Amino acid sequence: MAASLACSFFFDAEPLGEPGMPAQDACALCAKHFARDSDVYMYKGDTPFCSEECRDEQMHLDAACARQAARAAARRQKQFSSATASGRGHRESREVPVAS
Repeated sequence: MAASLACSFFFDAEPLGEPGMPAQDACALCAKHFARDSDVYMYKGDTPFCSEECRDEQMHLDAACARQAARAAARRQKQFSSATASGRGHRESREVPVAS
């Protein structure tokens, strides 16, 4: 009896959240407010979603952003490599006297 009372107390308590952070009372994708008895689908530890569909949509968006960032990084690396090979990216180093 005491264990079930402790569990119901834990789940009935309002979340305090972190100072300066908004309460997680709405879906991170569609902003639908959660009902007190509704299921919450979490992603990346602390991001709440109202349904598996919203969570999956966010996962797809994150994957697309990661692919785009990887392509941009590959383009930058290719440009850097070609600039270095042609000597345009070469920097001269010299000794600088330091006062003691």
